[in-house]
Amino acid sequence: MSWQSYVDNNLVATGKVTKGAIFGLDGSTWGISPDFQFAPEEIKKLVASFSNSDEAAAQGIYIGGKKFVFLRDDPGRSVYARLGATGIACAMTGQTVIVGFYDESIGSGDCTVIVEGLADYLRSVGY
Repeated sequence: MSWQSYVDNNLVATGKVTKGAIFGLDGSTWGISPDFQFAPEEIKKLVASFSNSDEAAAQGIYIGGKKFVFLRDDPGRSVYARLGATGIACAMTGQTVIVGFYDESIGSGDCTVIVEGLADYLRSVGY
């Protein structure tokens, strides 16, 4: 299965993630929804927030030039942020960062279950 297939089939097709992406820990794009807008430095800062969330907590997380309010993290594993009625659930594996967006029609918990589930699977197969 290609990385794009993981985004399309394991994230967006669930109906619990409005758009998503899988990035390498170096910020490279492995798979992405067509409407997911970002700047490379935003992803590098997001990756850095998994090991030290102080900057994200103080300044927010920027994706596509929009400031998401940092909600919480599980260091080395997950980061969550919100922008109004929308938000992101992010999970890190040994080689990837998975980002899932949700909107007001999807609960944050539903999105989190999908993103964390894919991360758990990727960890189990060595990613």
